[in-house]
Amino acid sequence: MTSVHDFSVSQADGSSKALADYDGQVLLIVNVASKCGLTPQYEGLEVLQREYGAQGLQVLGFPCNQFAGQEPGTAEEIAEFCSATYGVTFPVFAKIEVNGDDADPLYGYLRGETGGADIEWNFAKFLIGRDGQIVRRIGPRTTPEEITGDVQQALAA
Repeated sequence: MTSVHDFSVSQADGSSKALADYDGQVLLIVNVASKCGLTPQYEGLEVLQREYGAQGLQVLGFPCNQFAGQEPGTAEEIAEFCSATYGVTFPVFAKIEVNGDDADPLYGYLRGETGGADIEWNFAKFLIGRDGQIVRRIGPRTTPEEITGDVQQALAA
């Protein structure tokens, strides 16, 4: 695998989505959770999606229950929460694991290409260039508002 575009992921309905479909777009890949102290970051992620979507940004949310059981819901419950609470319009995919032997292959790649360290917590972010290459790994506590400049730079590249 040579880029994020080489992967397919499971959508909330169980169908497969090729990330090659996002070729030419800047991606912000985030492992998300509904019952986390960082959950309000959904609001900032949605702001980024709305402000920069027309310029080619696509936020992709990947629910994960590996951190203190903070994403216990079903796909339907997660989708309802995201929509009703934060007005999320970006795709929220099927629940995955991001660390360990059962980690989704996409996250194995993302971790491996950025030094191999485990994902620290919910709301870790990966900014991906239009070519599918990782631009930057961003820690969970860094808010979406704090990376606006990075997103703008990636969109301009």
